[in-house]
Amino acid sequence: MNDATILKNILFRYANGDTGVLNDLYLTVKQGECILLCGGSGCGKTTVTRLLNGLIPHYYEGKLDGEVSVLGKSICDTAIEDLAGIVGSVFQNPRSQFFCVDTTAEIAFGCENMGLSETEIQRRIDNTVTDMQIQKLLGRSIFNLSGGEKQKIACAGVAAMLPELIVLDEPTSNLDLDAIDELREIIQKWKTHGKTIVIAEHRLGWLSGLCDRVIFMESGSISAEFTGEDFFSLQTDKLNSMGLRAIHTANNYLESRTGLTEIKPFNSSAVITLENFVYSYGKQDAVNIPKLEIPKGAVIAVVGHNGAGKSTFTKCLCGLQKRFKGTVSVDGKIYRSKDMMRLSYMVMQDVNHQLFAETVLEEVMIGADDSEQQTALDILEKLHIAEYKDRHPMSLSGGQKQRVAIASALMAGKKLLVFDEPTSGLDFSSMECTAELLRSLDKDITVLIVTHDMELIDRCCTHILHIEEGKI
Repeated sequence: MNDATILKNILFRYANGDTGVLNDLYLTVKQGECILLCGGSGCGKTTVTRLLNGLIPHYYEGKLDGEVSVLGKSICDTAIEDLAGIVGSVFQNPRSQFFCVDTTAEIAFGCENMGLSETEIQRRIDNTVTDMQIQKLLGRSIFNLSGGEKQKIACAGVAAMLPELIVLDEPTSNLDLDAIDELREIIQKWKTHGKTIVIAEHRLGWLSGLCDRVIFMESGSISAEFTGEDFFSLQTDKLNSMGLRAIHTANNYLESRTGLTEIKPFNSSAVITLENFVYSYGKQDAVNIPKLEIPKGAVIAVVGHNGAGKSTFTKCLCGLQKRFKGTVSVDGKIYRSKDMMRLSYMVMQDVNHQLFAETVLEEVMIGADDSEQQTALDILEKLHIAEYKDRHPMSLSGGQKQRVAIASALMAGKKLLVFDEPTSGLDFSSMECTAELLRSLDKDITVLIVTHDMELIDRCCTHILHIEEGKI
């Protein structure tokens, strides 16, 4: 196999960063090879993917030394629009790469930008849809798709451009186990077509038998390389010592249909009562829960397949859905929808929407008194991000931003905390720190965690609320 991609003697520092992100990195990827980039949050995985697809230096500014070439083309000397037919990218959040509101138009968008004829575009769409078996997703609104369906459309849009190199950055972070299996099948087909594939990922098990080589990164450098066979035979203790997730998790809580309402008994003075949690986006109810009692002071995992209604349920709980009429009763006090925001604090799936301040410490201190600064610093220390207290939140890695949002929630002083996929993009040690903090919260605080992260559930959740088709 020939070298498809070469990163040679790479030194890179973001313009808004105070430390080097990549340090003398050297990496070659063979044509047709599938490699995994893994390592702790902030180790440089995402930066490597941005070098490969041209976002560095054409979008993200910084000081770059060294050579980056893809299929013989210098990334620095090639306009980013000219890379579209060479490199395709699938991001952690597919919504960040959508330009259309209709699925079919979204699949066609990249081909249209390449200036292809209408006949060629239609041929590519037909071939891609048939290959990926996504006929049922055509002509749909992007806004009505589940997380897994959005990721399929993102993959289809990339596949239709027929790139030789496909780069995926944390593609499973918000997917359930079924959707991950479907993504694996897509990547397996790309491999059979001879595509070169680079995947940056924290969730490892689904890649067993798929990756030819594994690159382990630390502090912006390659620390170790493994064959796929050798890496996926490593024991959990060894992986955890490297700051990596286990390859296989013991429990799959989606297999259980036990709901909180079946757990008896609850002390009537220690429950939060939810009533009339019914919400519809159209003809079909997204959530239909007439009444639910949840234990006060518990850490509750909210599980279910993509599109089950989990995020809609939590948005209703926090008063974020317009026209929602349900109520929450705590200690005899009834909170209607407009009042629920005073009761609760939500960390969204995409934390970029709720980072506003100039520094990490200011972000965490929003709404807090100056006297609470040491408490904020202690939380940052426990989450291993105290060293970034003076950095702009948007200059951090995805996992570091996630921890800033978690710290903000813990400082908010609310009695009901809701987290939507709080460990997406987090490595093993960061996930453990988050779990430990959630376990140690004051017993007056009730926590709901929408998650597909079975390891997080094992480590900190006391109860499980399973939602499917909007119902308990």
